[in-house]
Amino acid sequence: MNCIIIDDEATARAIISQLCSNIPTLNVLEEFPNAIQAIKYLNQNEVDLIFLDIHMPDFTGFDFIDTLKNPPKIVLTTSDANFAIQAFEYDCIVDYLVKPVTPQRFEKAIQKANAKSISTPKKATPKTEDSSGDDLYVNIDRRLIKIDIPSIYLVEAKGDYIHVKTETKNYTVHSTLKKIQEKLPENLFLKVHRSYIINVDKIIDIEDNSVLIKKDVIPVSRSNRPELMKRLNLL
Repeated sequence: MNCIIIDDEATARAIISQLCSNIPTLNVLEEFPNAIQAIKYLNQNEVDLIFLDIHMPDFTGFDFIDTLKNPPKIVLTTSDANFAIQAFEYDCIVDYLVKPVTPQRFEKAIQKANAKSISTPKKATPKTEDSSGDDLYVNIDRRLIKIDIPSIYLVEAKGDYIHVKTETKNYTVHSTLKKIQEKLPENLFLKVHRSYIINVDKIIDIEDNSVLIKKDVIPVSRSNRPELMKRLNLL
């Protein structure tokens, strides 16, 4: 089986790599210190098995799994035994190894991986888009103002109002973020924080837990980060 190792600790990666070298059927293709590098690799390459640490900075093992459309078999490696129940909610996870990992326990995990077959995950049913065409009408001072939806790059919630920012003009509307989200096409827009919806096509840069759109730096919450990573065409 072709496999990769993802762990932010170099020593931990070296230990798993050494354990893999003792199993003739395992072929370690790459090792990664973080999930982002691994996602880029998996966009271009297929693997049979991933050894994945749970606790990593900014992006947990579970966050990583949630970004994968068709995850391969995964063996979790962690020093924390408290996530075992959560782990086995994922069909792709074949075993849960608590560090330090013994050779005997490692071999047992590989036996499970060899025996495990993963069913093809069901595709999520897309939301029904309530917007009509490319136009959105908003009520401002008793007037209905037409906004070109693709021109919207940011929607921000502030109290009982939302600020809609477009390429040419900004609008303040008495509404909720949830209500306008239902009107925006899902293929263009994504809620990245409890107060922000962004037009994914307008992203200029991503750094740590924020995105740059125009001159606005927008925070990305941990729970929304996996979905954002799925939407990006990573090289």
